[in-house]
Amino acid sequence: MTSELIELRGVALTYPGPPPVTALRPADLDVRAGEYVAVVGRSGSGKSTLLNVLALIDRPTGGTYRFAGADTGAMGEAERTSIRARRIGLVFQAFHLIGHRTAVENVALGLLYQGVRRRQRVDAAREALAGVGLGDRGDTATSRLSGGERQRVAIARALVSEPSLLLCDEPTGNLDSETADTVLAIIDRLHAGGLTIVMITHDAEVAARAGRLVSIMDGVLTDRTDAADRA
Repeated sequence: MTSELIELRGVALTYPGPPPVTALRPADLDVRAGEYVAVVGRSGSGKSTLLNVLALIDRPTGGTYRFAGADTGAMGEAERTSIRARRIGLVFQAFHLIGHRTAVENVALGLLYQGVRRRQRVDAAREALAGVGLGDRGDTATSRLSGGERQRVAIARALVSEPSLLLCDEPTGNLDSETADTVLAIIDRLHAGGLTIVMITHDAEVAARAGRLVSIMDGVLTDRTDAADRA
């Protein structure tokens, strides 16, 4: 079995026009299981496009994307959706929580379409919330939580299915520095536990916590040296 969780070969994405817009130019990228990779770029550089490709939300218009050795281009939408639900966790800057629902209900939604029974969904959601330090906030509506707490709920939702890959899209963008450090410490701990993480960010300090840096500009990916060598 390959140790590469993500393998991109010449992967590109052009949105149809008129006029056509090339958001991601042919790119090669390997991410090994257990790596922590930061992808850094300015707004409009192609970061979100790359994340959508990695998350199996968008299909590339060129090249090959293998996930855990499987060619995702040969998969139908049902199989892609199943992999995304079971093996890929997503954390966004804007949280994407249902405000009138409790933290437990929001996290349990991550298992709703996997055929997991309600009692098991609730138990797994409470366990995931405890893992991010919110064991006592499970029955609180997320609209009543702080920004940092809501982001931790979002992380718990991403983790409840025990994914192989965690994709984070500017997860600290809406947080103050102290709260951001708390969230990043959780992500550091997840990586230390063996989870593969790809972090999309424009913040050099956030990127420095990763083990490896990839930059993107005008849709072009450039792999950099290990973060430890950049001091």
